[in-house]
Amino acid sequence: MANTTTIYLFLLPTTLLLIIFYFSSFHQNNFNFSLSSTKLLSPTSTPPINTTINQTHIHVHYHNITFPDADAKTLVLHEPIDLVMEPTKLEKKKKYELKNSLEKIEDGLARARAAIREAARTWNYTSEEEQTFIPRGSVYKNPYAFHQSHIEMVKRFKIWTYREGEPPMVHQGPTRNIYGVEGQFIEEMEGEMSSKKFIAHHPDEAHMFFLPFSISKMVDFLYTPLVSYNRGPLYRVALDYVNVVAHKYPYWNRSHGADHFMLSCHDWAPDIPKADPKLLHNLIRALCNANSSEGFRSIKDVSIPEVKIPVGSLNPRSINTRISKRQIFAFFAGGMHGNVRKYLFEIWKGKDEDIKVYDYLPKHLNYFQMLGQSKFCLCPSGYEVASPRIVEAIHGDCVPVIIKDNYSFPFSDVLDWSKFSVHISVDKIPDIKRILKGISSKKYLKLLKGVRSVKRHFTINKPSKPFDLMHMMLHSLWLRRLNIRVPY
Repeated sequence: MANTTTIYLFLLPTTLLLIIFYFSSFHQNNFNFSLSSTKLLSPTSTPPINTTINQTHIHVHYHNITFPDADAKTLVLHEPIDLVMEPTKLEKKKKYELKNSLEKIEDGLARARAAIREAARTWNYTSEEEQTFIPRGSVYKNPYAFHQSHIEMVKRFKIWTYREGEPPMVHQGPTRNIYGVEGQFIEEMEGEMSSKKFIAHHPDEAHMFFLPFSISKMVDFLYTPLVSYNRGPLYRVALDYVNVVAHKYPYWNRSHGADHFMLSCHDWAPDIPKADPKLLHNLIRALCNANSSEGFRSIKDVSIPEVKIPVGSLNPRSINTRISKRQIFAFFAGGMHGNVRKYLFEIWKGKDEDIKVYDYLPKHLNYFQMLGQSKFCLCPSGYEVASPRIVEAIHGDCVPVIIKDNYSFPFSDVLDWSKFSVHISVDKIPDIKRILKGISSKKYLKLLKGVRSVKRHFTINKPSKPFDLMHMMLHSLWLRRLNIRVPY
């Protein structure tokens, strides 16, 4: 009996230690993503990297899907390039489970490519539904290919929005002012007013995966009050989110993020891949600040327009003033944000009656009334290349004069910006008047007609409508997905 008691006394602490070790290990591997965690929000110059993620580097070769002029009668739509990667670590069972769904997705994309090519060849479209709008005209690089591509997108395109994370930094974004496109897109993917046309009911049927964190909300939450511009806290939250979904689901690892995207209009958004350049190398960034000199790659990333969404409306004021009433030749009003505007003010502010440039408008003048009285609206870069003035000019029937370098224009896969805007490089600012005066009345009328033609593409609707701004943003993503083939 004494020996038995001794054995029990010896086994009891050993058993307790094993239980403690088991629950400790379980807790470490149970990923509960809490944005209120003090540790998660602590500033750090070097964000932590969870090395258990399969971070084998993947080289993705892209071919640009381009829609040349319709007169060419051909469509440059390359065969998608397979993602070339080292063997993945997915278990055979997981591969088998994903294979059937991926086969169906890739087969559907192959059919979409074939339909787009046929539309470009025949100058016609095929649709099972009645078309309320048919894109035609010179503002489109190839209206036939674009039209069929949009039809195929509406018919097939599905996006899975990850459910992980909590507001305010995830599943919520600003819906007003210059960052409002962020929140409007999140609502399009998740909100009650969404058309729900592009929402995947299960991730296995999704063509693309949306990381629904809002950079604007992160900055508001993590940097208020602002004591540092250190990107550490921002990087950490974004990287933690990717870590969570990469561990919980197989979708990130099977493509190494090549069919995943984030979307933001905040100035800091382009920096997110710096949190882990290897892990986030293939992540698609849908950005307002689409600056090619700062790493934006138009063949992979997506340029989206910046819209200053007013309170009580979804769009800037629409102005349809007759040309005869537009007595101002060229107009700009805005703060001295950045070197481009500083240069513009030095050359033109108060210097010429034809080129009216203001830093801030006098109180007796109204900004939108001035837009409505102007033939050309100057749209210079601010601190970054993005500016809401382009969309404001389009809604004001004013030909945008885009004064930016290294800017990737939104929707340039399908829109020919030279048909509805004027692009002037920064070093040509002293020549603005000469360049604009050199535009004949006939060409100006064509530009104005182009502005009116593309207005629907820069208009927000709730729920979204075919060919509106949300559909155009989705179409840009759709084209990026058409250009890759995820292995199975």
